Amino acid sequence: MKEIELKRNKNGMLVLLMTIVLYLIAVVGLFGDSVIFLLAVIYLFIGWIPLCGLRILKPQEALVLTLFGKYIGTIKGEGFYCVNPFCSSVNPAARTKLNQSGDTGSINTRGTQSAGSGTAAEAVNKKISLKIMTLSNNRQKINDCLGNPIEIGVAVTWRVVDTAKAVFAVDNYKEYLSLQCDAALRNIVRKYPYDVAENVDTTGDGIADEGSLRGSSEVVAEKIRQELQRKVGDAGLEIVEARITHLAYAPEIAAAMLQRQQASALIDARKMIVDGAVGMVEMALERLNESNMVELDDERKAAMVSNLLVVLCGNHDAQPIVNSGSLY
Repeated sequence: MKEIELKRNKNGMLVLLMTIVLYLIAVVGLFGDSVIFLLAVIYLFIGWIPLCGLRILKPQEALVLTLFGKYIGTIKGEGFYCVNPFCSSVNPAARTKLNQSGDTGSINTRGTQSAGSGTAAEAVNKKISLKIMTLSNNRQKINDCLGNPIEIGVAVTWRVVDTAKAVFAVDNYKEYLSLQCDAALRNIVRKYPYDVAENVDTTGDGIADEGSLRGSSEVVAEKIRQELQRKVGDAGLEIVEARITHLAYAPEIAAAMLQRQQASALIDARKMIVDGAVGMVEMALERLNESNMVELDDERKAAMVSNLLVVLCGNHDAQPIVNSGSLY
């Protein structure tokens, strides 16, 4: 199905004025002879039919038209249009409410409200918005490539670029987008670890890399956008951008992972302290040897190294003990 844009129907005001003028003529014709009276009565009964074909569109709006079930075209852009009065507007997603900009109404737990819900008296707007909108589905709990459950949420910026495909290629393009967004998110996230991990290949080239959800969020978001665009292209939708809005470990393992991160940070800090302390001890021994201030045998050097490491690597300030006796 290819979109057909109708560009010669922007004559709604002319049709409206002509209809009003003809109605005035018909009212005057009621006072004429029998033939004119009959024609005037007939027109008064059927003259309103062209008014049913009047359509008003705001900027960045479109209307998909069908005539007795056949797609005849789409009108786009602001203006006062006149189309075949027997045409009907089609928008299967008119009642669907997504958790996104541009939609209002009650949202269910899944983030969508089906097209069949709502009161019978509720007015249905069959116009299709061509504006850029932002979809923010509910957060998902997904296992990363290491099997750790995480919670992640994304915001997807999208718009309709082909109204014919959006209406006729899928049953409901809004629900289709929401479902494909969840599927693309799950398909991409499971390839990455939450944080940098060893021996993990996230690019598929067979070489371990440092890709992660936390450190490579822009790369992950771009892959989500590409995956989602590949899925919804046949529905006439364009994915402008995808961004990660929430990323955290699932509550059941968050405390354990926090302890793991704290332990890893403590180990790294201790390693740095020990490396620095060893360097300072080496420098002290070298300075003592160069200045010949005191000669130490191996046993005394070992004791000195031990004392210095205790002082430099300890968590608390050292309590000095003054030896007033002989060194030996």
